[in-house]
Amino acid sequence: MTTLKSDSAIADTVVSDDPTDGGLIPHRLRGAVAGTTRYRREGRGAPLLLLHGLGMNGSVWAPQVEALRGSYDVVTFDMLGHGGTSLPPRDATLTDYADQVLSVMDALGIETAHLAGHSMGALISLEVALTHPQRVRSVAPLNGIYGRTPEQRAAALQRAAMLAMATAPTDPTDTLRRWFGEPVPPQWRPAADTARALLESVNPQGYAITYRLFAESDSRHRGRLQTLRMPALYMTGEFDPHSTPEMSRAMAEETPSGRCEIIAGERHMMTLTAPALIAARLQVFHADIAEMKPN
Repeated sequence: MTTLKSDSAIADTVVSDDPTDGGLIPHRLRGAVAGTTRYRREGRGAPLLLLHGLGMNGSVWAPQVEALRGSYDVVTFDMLGHGGTSLPPRDATLTDYADQVLSVMDALGIETAHLAGHSMGALISLEVALTHPQRVRSVAPLNGIYGRTPEQRAAALQRAAMLAMATAPTDPTDTLRRWFGEPVPPQWRPAADTARALLESVNPQGYAITYRLFAESDSRHRGRLQTLRMPALYMTGEFDPHSTPEMSRAMAEETPSGRCEIIAGERHMMTLTAPALIAARLQVFHADIAEMKPN
């Protein structure tokens, strides 16, 4: 059951009776098309928005939310075309996804926030930070893509073309192999099962549109990172074959207040396989930022 919340800061927002599910935020897509975003909000403290990756939804952050809600006002939501959120335009751009982030912040009365994004969410978080720096306290792109090799780009575009022809969720086995390795290590099987369930339930059209954008946007921020005005933490797994340590190091080197951390032994889905560690590294990063601020 859902009800309409009358709070003027979240006017016309549909609110779920489930306290872990905030409900639906109305927003306008490009071309004045009406849309809604499914969101969740827990905790108290500095606002922290967590942006998920391709094929996932906001629920994938549950372990981090559990670890962080004691210190942060944690907001998660389903990106365009995923979970309970409206589809993006067919010719979607990163601006459309960045605008969604701002819509969520505006609807929830959040003036500024820390951003952390995984994979596709890393691209979106950087786009928000670059185009609306006054709204972002810090940015943490996790397992981000930056300047693929020609071979990596060709493979990503090929996968995007295959998804564009799909009319139902595709078999996620190959994706899981890239994310977790083959065979999946026993300690990672629960995480792989969670990822498989989300991939098997994702909207095929929303996934295909977003994947096409992901495949084409690996150089979107090249030459722009030196203009970032806020601290940035780039993290990836030691053995992530696609969001490589070299990519994170390159982004950090180009960012004035950038730092890079490579998580030993981890791959692409380190937010699921090492959630407590990732949450702890974010907390250390934000504590360091606070210490750097003048009194």
